[in-house]
Amino acid sequence: MSNERILNTLRAPHISEKSARLAEGNQYVFVVAPAATKADVRTAVEQMFDVKVEQVNLVNVKGKTKSFRFRAGNRQGKRKAYVRLAEGQTIDVAAKA
Repeated sequence: MSNERILNTLRAPHISEKSARLAEGNQYVFVVAPAATKADVRTAVEQMFDVKVEQVNLVNVKGKTKSFRFRAGNRQGKRKAYVRLAEGQTIDVAAKA
């Protein structure tokens, strides 16, 4: 997989309280491309961070409906990947972000 495709697949790490708790259990969360598959995410993480991925779960998060100046609008949805690494391996998400 080329560097351009890796960077297109993995958009950014998803930083939240939940993702911080999951990182303690060797699971990390990334925002990925809408067309990314589990195999794409697995190879991108393994090549970018030089780790062994055990499991990948994908979640489509729908955008919220919000009002702006009395008009309804929608925020954009996103696709998240929950990546579980092999035992003893870690990713320093803050350094690569």
